[in-house]
Amino acid sequence: MTDERTILITGATDGLGRALAGHLASRGVAVLLHGRDQGRLDVVADEIRDTHRVRRPRTLRADLAELDQVRRLADEVREATGRLDVLVSNAGIGSGLPAGRERSTSRDGYELRFAVNYLAGFLLTLELLPLLRRSAPARIVNVASLGQYPIDFDDLMIEHGYSGGRAYGQSKLAQIMSGFELARRLPADEVTVNSLHPATYMPTKMVLEEIGHSADSLATGLAATDRLVSDESLATTTGRFFDRTREARADAQAYDPAARALLWRRSLELTGAKDVTD
Repeated sequence: MTDERTILITGATDGLGRALAGHLASRGVAVLLHGRDQGRLDVVADEIRDTHRVRRPRTLRADLAELDQVRRLADEVREATGRLDVLVSNAGIGSGLPAGRERSTSRDGYELRFAVNYLAGFLLTLELLPLLRRSAPARIVNVASLGQYPIDFDDLMIEHGYSGGRAYGQSKLAQIMSGFELARRLPADEVTVNSLHPATYMPTKMVLEEIGHSADSLATGLAATDRLVSDESLATTTGRFFDRTREARADAQAYDPAARALLWRRSLELTGAKDVTD
């Protein structure tokens, strides 16, 4: 049976995103592939077409370190499709190599990991939310992590006491917190919003360059992510965080309504996004 959904996957040129794209395409899903390198996007799109004998997926190039490119990405998605059943926010950079361990900033002047791992996905989600709502029932899946660090709202860009691990953990907690907040604002039968830690140290380029070894298999992360994307029993499950396939507790700050509301306001200010949930 052909799965006729349309699904956007950010960070689809490597690791989990690439595996998920191929897996979904093999079932007949129309996948939209995002990446920042057109050459790598073309390789993945050709591979999916040739391996699974399906129509070549649409590719969308954008560097998530620049918010204007995120806005253009949303424009291109809207031009490419009249419906969007699932948004998988998977793109991101880790705590060290290959991005580097020192503090750096995005093109908009924001701490790089916060900008790429969180703000870009926040903006893209709000830009595409009207399309998702028109495609209801739809889903948003945030690929987060068990590696979380409480957010210091007085030093959101970590200008003091910086480390790659702290920056990464803050960005991943922000993903989860804004996911909880968005889920609170949306009817579950319209759009669900969930986050997960797909697996620990999968053998991706990011992990192997920084850690040097893997722990869980890519298949473990793929199965956990696809479950949130596709499992019909989770059709109205929303506002949750999962460790692989088990519901888990995020950092305590994620359950503080005031902290979530503050993050939401600051994220709107930093991205210039319109709050389409009002």
